[in-house]
Amino acid sequence: MDSPFDVLGVDEDASEGEIESAYRERVKEAHPDQGGSAAEFQLVRAAYEKVTSEDADDGADIATEAGFGSEPSSDYRVDPDRDFRPWEESRVEYLNYAVLDDYGWSLDDEDLFERAADAGLDPVNHGEFDVQPGESLLDAAEDRGFAWPYACRGGACANCAVVVVDGDLSQPADHILSPELVDRNIRLSCNGIPATEELQVVYNVKHLPELEDLRLPPYPFELAHADD
Repeated sequence: MDSPFDVLGVDEDASEGEIESAYRERVKEAHPDQGGSAAEFQLVRAAYEKVTSEDADDGADIATEAGFGSEPSSDYRVDPDRDFRPWEESRVEYLNYAVLDDYGWSLDDEDLFERAADAGLDPVNHGEFDVQPGESLLDAAEDRGFAWPYACRGGACANCAVVVVDGDLSQPADHILSPELVDRNIRLSCNGIPATEELQVVYNVKHLPELEDLRLPPYPFELAHADD
């Protein structure tokens, strides 16, 4: 029998902060785009929901509660045709990197998005939209009428780069970002898929000095704004 604490890798007396930190690590490890599986990811989500509920210690088998049956196999394999949606959609709050200098803000500001919310920015520069399961961040932005920078759309340039301030954006294909850039939470929106229910990103960061050599001519973005 697997307890939700075992699934998350925390002690039963772990603090809320320790549980949250462990969950963030486990959900990234388990995500299908990061080498995990839909079943494992669903199990981690179910464990987190169980641990943070009032009946976390009721003795129920978390695999059963996650929907894998009373006697699941050791690797929790599920029907590949099963609809896997750990949440219905992800909520993304975005901020345009181009406005930071205008307001004297920095990517390192801990209250960056609070400042943006108070500044009354127009929807091009700050706002929110939903991303459906399996939808890339760039596709979602375009579907909602935004013209975010991009070029190759295949993970081979940094034109579509974003900085993830909160949450996680999976990166199934990335041919250019160094480990150092990844450690700084820089991701590519063209194929990055939200891996958390809520996400905060600063988009249009392609002009960061460290991304200069990773850009392609920004023709599509410039064309989209030709009449602005």
